[in-house]
Amino acid sequence: MTIYLPIAELPVAIFAIFAMGLAVGFISGMFGVGGGFLMTPLLIFSGVPPTVAVASVSPYMAASSFSGALSYLRKGMVDLPLATVLLLGGLLGTASGVALFAWLRSVGQVDLAIAVSYTTLLGAIGTLMIVESVRAMARSRSGAPPEVRRPGTHAWFMRLPLKMRFRRSRIYVSAIPVAVMGFVIGLLGAVLGVGGGFILVPALIYMLRVPTQTSVGTSLVLMLVTMTAATVLHAEANRTVDAVLALVLMVGGTVGAQFGARAGQTLRAEHLRLLLGLLVLSVGVRVAADLVTPPADPFTVTTVWERH
Repeated sequence: MTIYLPIAELPVAIFAIFAMGLAVGFISGMFGVGGGFLMTPLLIFSGVPPTVAVASVSPYMAASSFSGALSYLRKGMVDLPLATVLLLGGLLGTASGVALFAWLRSVGQVDLAIAVSYTTLLGAIGTLMIVESVRAMARSRSGAPPEVRRPGTHAWFMRLPLKMRFRRSRIYVSAIPVAVMGFVIGLLGAVLGVGGGFILVPALIYMLRVPTQTSVGTSLVLMLVTMTAATVLHAEANRTVDAVLALVLMVGGTVGAQFGARAGQTLRAEHLRLLLGLLVLSVGVRVAADLVTPPADPFTVTTVWERH
């Protein structure tokens, strides 16, 4: 069954898009990540224009993080003051990212920027995750105790002015680097269509020493707000949000996440991180391969619509 995507201007098999959402939803539920860093490249590989893929994944990410954020809020596992500081930076980063996206699109470099950014980001994060998980598995097999990071010890930039006490997270740090973290996550979300949870959660845990559950809950709240803002801004400023595509992805992702969460509970944490690292790295390699492979047709004709 084929449907026509009005914004992407592309006929697609609805069950193929649904299966894509199902698969990424399964991975998201299994590994506890948003899945935008996988969904956007998969859509591009399927022929969806990068500008539409990035913008249409934003509502998918917002919907996928809604139920999780609500659950963590009800359980009291969200540090609201910390989330507020992150959101101040995140909303500014989202607005800046949409503006940067529009500028890159106007000069015809948005596709190249997305491909290079994905190659760099996924390659670096996938490699780091693989190295860390292999080390953890080696320690486990040798019987060595796990590495213990002393609480209350922070890098120099956490001791900058404007220090705040976040009681839920049991930390006392500067609000400046926290806002910068939010800004970077918002910027990445708007430009690349990623929620940023796979970056923010480790940053909160290892840099700020925030408890794991609180890190996940606070990250979900940030993703919900920034991805909702990115959807509205992309729809208004760039007109690249394809509602039909986003809806099919949402349905598939919601179903897949339920099965993925059950499957993830049967694997050890270091094994999960290793599998996710391999997956992230493989997607980065594929994006890099497409970047250096000469196109079959080096010339294309596009129509530019001017807004008056």
